[in-house]
Amino acid sequence: MKNLITKLENQSRLNEEEANQLWDLDLFVLAKYAQKKRFELHGKKVYFNANRHINPTNICADTCKFCAFSAHRKNPNPYIMTHEEIIKIVDETVARGTKEIHIVSAHNKDTTWQWYLEIFKMIKEKYPKIHIKAMTAAEIDFLHRRFNMSYEEVINKMLEYGVDSMPGGGAEIFDEKIRNKICKGKVSSENWLKIHKLWHQKGKQSNATMLFGHIEERKHRIDHMLRLRALQDETNGFNAFIPLVWQRNNSFIQADKIMDSEEILKTISISRIVLDNIKNIKAYWATMGLNLAMVAQEFGANDLDGTIEKESIQSAGGAKSANGVNLKTFIDMIKTSNLIPVERDSLYNELKTY
Repeated sequence: MKNLITKLENQSRLNEEEANQLWDLDLFVLAKYAQKKRFELHGKKVYFNANRHINPTNICADTCKFCAFSAHRKNPNPYIMTHEEIIKIVDETVARGTKEIHIVSAHNKDTTWQWYLEIFKMIKEKYPKIHIKAMTAAEIDFLHRRFNMSYEEVINKMLEYGVDSMPGGGAEIFDEKIRNKICKGKVSSENWLKIHKLWHQKGKQSNATMLFGHIEERKHRIDHMLRLRALQDETNGFNAFIPLVWQRNNSFIQADKIMDSEEILKTISISRIVLDNIKNIKAYWATMGLNLAMVAQEFGANDLDGTIEKESIQSAGGAKSANGVNLKTFIDMIKTSNLIPVERDSLYNELKTY
């Protein structure tokens, strides 16, 4: 343990064994070293953006056990939106000052690949300056399987039709034994990483997520982080790491232990320490709640995500995120925490400091 503390003091890169030893440290010891890195990178800044989430369908060919959003599981209200309906939402949210449209769908086998992709071109033609974050690696893998398109073909279509960056969804937890239990049939961990590598090789950036607090163990979280760190060493394409707190409601996963706030904050701090090459750690308020997400800014995180406006996936599982949060709430909460609110764009360029 003494050697571990020495490496933390020197901010030396940790190996797998050392990273797993971090769990044995006190939460506030972890926070000390996580915050040291956070302040070197970002000072007292807390980032957020003005974004709108749109989920065009909840009809899904996959049956992930953790998911309450899919109409094939516990959601009794299947839907699919037309392009016209999506454009109407975009019109309304752009008029309110939204700068990012974040589009993630279920895997609907009754649609065409054109339905998935052509909406991006429609949005870009109308709003060329809007940033489109869309198509998780899981969706790309689904189109690959459903329409016999290679990953490269799907990615090239995304670029052609106006996608600017990729969200990090579908990563869940990389350990294949765990994936086999919670999301069998979905994109494999190997292919998730391959798809993001291909995207990065196009000169584009993406986010990376990790779903935790279900049946995985702490060692699986470390394994997940280290695989992301290795790809980041190679491509430098990840903007942010987003640990997603699993939502228990309406889930088919049977998990006995309820994860507490200390475990969430430890995971945030450890991710900041281990992921020494990913600049931003996001405390995604939609899965951990706005209050805990603010506390996480003192434990290594430097981002809250955004205003969202409407959120369907996490709220289906019990999160209090269905209607987003207004800009003033973000600003006021950050200021009262003696931190600096900074509105950013989707690629972490600073737009306005409050």
